[in-house]
Amino acid sequence: MGRVTERRMSAAVALGSAATIGMLTAIQARINGTLGVRLENGFVAAVVSFGSGLVLLIVLSALLPSGRAGFARLVAALRERDIPWWMLAGGAAGAFTVATQGLAVGVIGVSLFTVGIVAGQTVNGLLLDRVGFGPAGVVAVTGPRLAGGALSLAAVGLALVGDGLSEVPLWMLVLPFFAGMGIAWQQATNGRLRQRVGTPLTATLVNFTGGTILLTVAALIHVSVTRPPAAFPPDPWLYLGGAMGVVYIFMAAAIVQYTGVLLLGLGTVVGQLVTSLVLDLVWPAPASPGLAQQLAMVAVAMASVVVAVVPWSRRRRR
Repeated sequence: MGRVTERRMSAAVALGSAATIGMLTAIQARINGTLGVRLENGFVAAVVSFGSGLVLLIVLSALLPSGRAGFARLVAALRERDIPWWMLAGGAAGAFTVATQGLAVGVIGVSLFTVGIVAGQTVNGLLLDRVGFGPAGVVAVTGPRLAGGALSLAAVGLALVGDGLSEVPLWMLVLPFFAGMGIAWQQATNGRLRQRVGTPLTATLVNFTGGTILLTVAALIHVSVTRPPAAFPPDPWLYLGGAMGVVYIFMAAAIVQYTGVLLLGLGTVVGQLVTSLVLDLVWPAPASPGLAQQLAMVAVAMASVVVAVVPWSRRRRR
């Protein structure tokens, strides 16, 4: 009985954490999108976000015993070539996501950005779970899981109804979809790296180190061929995106082994869409959907999570 209760509690904590990840992702998207607009350069905004997160992670890794131990295991594994190079590449997907936030969210709003993320996560999450890429191994793609994925895509379709997208550049709609696919891969990759180094803190540090390097190179190239960014705004809240990224990537690396890639992605959908709804109502962007459309998206997305969770919970009770 004790083991059964512990497993049930783990399921509840994992799903609640997934929703929290979604909330933080939506808030981070709004922060980075606004910073990109204020700086007139989404790449520089992404460097600020990832770079501040990297500084925070370096401090935490130095201060916490788990951070120091995880870093030591990482160095030892690299010397012995026990960690393949692709396990260190999760930061590339994170860098692409944050850059997309800085380039698009200030124009299309958090809800439409989230719509693209959801579609990409759902499609790639199903594939990654089916081939066993995540730390949980092969996760069966059952009928309810497929139905949950289909409902998630239906929520995406609801966001595309109407004429609100007629003035939005096509690339702004395409980039979030690929960012969502990258997030699903990043979550699985960070989860596997976390198993090797023993702590999500070190896996997150690796993620931010690689992402910061890539974004810095991209920003330097972009500035050299365009123009320098505008003056940095004085508002402190515009520089909190990196800290939020540290928290939710750390959480994702810790819980993906319990949820699987698809379920983690679907759980974050609820937090993302609900928070996006609130943000776009309080602070609408030019291409934000209307209230009725957003409410329909949230309802369908929540239904997708419920449908997908049912068989997973039953397996945990056995």
